[in-house]
Parts: sequence; C-alpha cells; structure tokens
Amino acid sequence: MLRMVSARTSASTPPGTPKIGLRERKKIQTRQAIRRAAYRLFEEQGYDATPIDQIAEAADVSPSTVFRYFPTKEDIVLTDEYDTVLEAGLRARPTDEPMVESMRRVTVEALREITGADRRELVQRIRLIREVPAIRGRTAENTARDATLISAVLAERTGRPAGDLELRVISAAILAALQEAMLSWVEGGQTAELEALIHQTMDVLARGLRL
Repeated sequence: MLRMVSARTSASTPPGTPKIGLRERKKIQTRQAIRRAAYRLFEEQGYDATPIDQIAEAADVSPSTVFRYFPTKEDIVLTDEYDTVLEAGLRARPTDEPMVESMRRVTVEALREITGADRRELVQRIRLIREVPAIRGRTAENTARDATLISAVLAERTGRPAGDLELRVISAAILAALQEAMLSWVEGGQTAELEALIHQTMDVLARGLRL
C-alpha cells in the first residue's frame, strides 16, 4: 500500500530522472483527468453504480480511451503514473540501512510532498480499498509486487537470493504494517497525523514486534 502514497506526486521522483517529454506529459494529464472524474463520480453515487461510460463522459474522453489507460475499473483506483517511485526511493537509501528505516524515510518523504487535493484522493482510495471487494482483491496483487520489489532490494544489500524466506517475511511484514497504519488513519477520521502513525508503525517493527 505504500505505492498509493509514493505514487501521488512526481515531486518525489529522485534527482537525475530524465525530463518527461510532451507526449508522456499529455498521457499523464489524460490519466489524471480520468482518475479525477472517476473519484468525483464514485463519491457522488458510489463505486458500483458508476459505469465506465459515465467516467469517460465526465473526463471528456471516449470509453475506449479509458480502457486504454485503465484496463479495468479497479485499475483506476489502484494504478498510477509514478509506480517506480518506491523502487527509486529505496535504492537511493544507504545500502547498510535497515529496511524498516529505509521504508520509514521513503514513506515519510513521500507524504510530505502530497498536496491537499492528493491527500483527499488518498483518503478516498483507502476507503474504496476497504469497502469494495473487487478492489481489495486486486490490492493483494499490488502488495505482492511491492513485496517482490522490496525483497529484490534486500537481496542486493545482503547477497541473499531474492526468494529467501526471511527476506520475504521482512518485506511482507513491512507492507502489512504500513497498510494497517493507513487504514487506521482513515477509520479514525484522519484526526491523527498520518506521518506520526507511520513512525509509530515502523517503531513497532524496529523493536522486534515487542509491546
């Protein structure tokens, strides 16, 4: 679930990343327009009651364009144009740093870049993941991909194979903990600071799950 935080803003892209060309910028703008229209309609009338045709009309594109950018309605909620930010952020951290600390820093830095509008969208996205079974099921696929990515970075740091069980356990535990922090934030009405919840969550892992 970290992907939904780190992917919200291009400002998180590490220095030295090649400048995006005009064609790619237009693609990003189209994806963002579709996503904004979809979220507005989801909020007004509910996820299940919102067909792709309505989303296309609200975004001023054709239904085929929506499907070209988002093969399924669930993908509108779960995919972003900055999905590489997590990997780049982790690889930019010191190689001798514990993965819990690396994930803490990458997550907190990404949160600090999120605008007010992006934060509102993040809240809606987490609610949809919690409430819509189809989205919740697809979230598991994204989490598995992120766990594989984290395991690969850990493998490079430690010299262990990427499929090593202990690496997989560490990766899965970190992602599950972050997911619980974000769910708690939304379920609590965002009264707590999300950054503080992330720190609290990572502290639990850092001290070996001891209370």
